Amino acid sequence: MEDKIIKQISLFAENKPGRLANIAANFRKGGINIRAFTIAEAGDFGIIRMVVDKPDVAHQVLHDAGFTVSETSVLGVEMEDVPGGLGTIADVLGEQNINIDYAYAFVTKTEKALLIIRVSDIRAAIEVLDAAGIKLIDMADIHEI
Repeated sequence: MEDKIIKQISLFAENKPGRLANIAANFRKGGINIRAFTIAEAGDFGIIRMVVDKPDVAHQVLHDAGFTVSETSVLGVEMEDVPGGLGTIADVLGEQNINIDYAYAFVTKTEKALLIIRVSDIRAAIEVLDAAGIKLIDMADIHEI
């Protein structure tokens, strides 16, 4: 079960020119590749969430650069890139009273869509998604995206 949990890097950063460039430059120096990424703006600050190929290194690099950074456990859910793909996953989780706290998605090279989700009960979500035949990716899959 633990192998299906992905480490997401989250950081709190000022919403000003050059902050994202600074993050990208630090990642370049650390050889860290961003695989999924989202920014939520909140006035003068933003929350940047990302899945990277080396989460432990990314956390250290950002911490050393002075950012407020944390790791969060999320799931990577493979879904069909068709109308209703997201609805299927939301239905399975909702029927078991598992809330999706937030999500972001992208289309992969294999014509599948990948949904990154933070849920209210990650272990229960793994069980119900597995039981429904919905594929969860792991960190090894992150390197292949």
